[in-house]
Amino acid sequence: MATGCVKEVLPPALDSTSEQPPLFDGTTRAYICYTCPFAQRVWIARNYKGLQDKIKLVPLNLENRPAWYKEKVYPENKVPSLEHNNKVIGESLDLLKYLESNFEGPSLLPNDSAKQQFAEELLSYLDTVMRIVYTSFKGDPVKETGGVFDHLETALHKFDDGPFFLGQFSLVDIAYIPFIERFHVFLDDVWKFDITAGRPKLAAWIEELNKIDAYTETKCDPEVLVKQYRKRFVVVLHP
Repeated sequence: MATGCVKEVLPPALDSTSEQPPLFDGTTRAYICYTCPFAQRVWIARNYKGLQDKIKLVPLNLENRPAWYKEKVYPENKVPSLEHNNKVIGESLDLLKYLESNFEGPSLLPNDSAKQQFAEELLSYLDTVMRIVYTSFKGDPVKETGGVFDHLETALHKFDDGPFFLGQFSLVDIAYIPFIERFHVFLDDVWKFDITAGRPKLAAWIEELNKIDAYTETKCDPEVLVKQYRKRFVVVLHP
């Protein structure tokens, strides 16, 4: 586990042939997918706050997802979602804030008002990051994404009390790393573009995150990520 010396044994993913777990039986459940970056956010936060014994992971196979998930659990039919206090809620960024407000464990947000304001700015900028980078896969990422990664490099200079976006580790890092992790390996594999080259703060940020068990225990094999992205953008990469 992230807060101890025993590594968590992960349950197998449920598919269309799997029985539905009990609903609203008092157990708090996080419905995730092991390869989904949005779900990874909630998984990291759960681990970092030491909630492995309080929030049960229910991994789903999204390529063959159970019908009961949409019909009985979460009509949006997306992950992540959280079953807690006789309701099911979703949206990964909302869930990060929900975990912070409703569960014990290390804080994911500092009390400093300047840092809280910067956190909101960075979370808002995430949409721009994803739009530009994903769109660039149809063109030239080396030319089209530089401004985005430069912006993150600059943001990492904002506070000098640690290597993370708000100085200390926070939900902002949790929100960004699942996507930066994927962009890093995919851009390097396909275009030989290292997003950390010439960006020492970004390189250090990734390096420091890889020292945090709560994150590393949620990481996918880079080869799996590259294969997943190659399949998703196959028309672009192999016209």
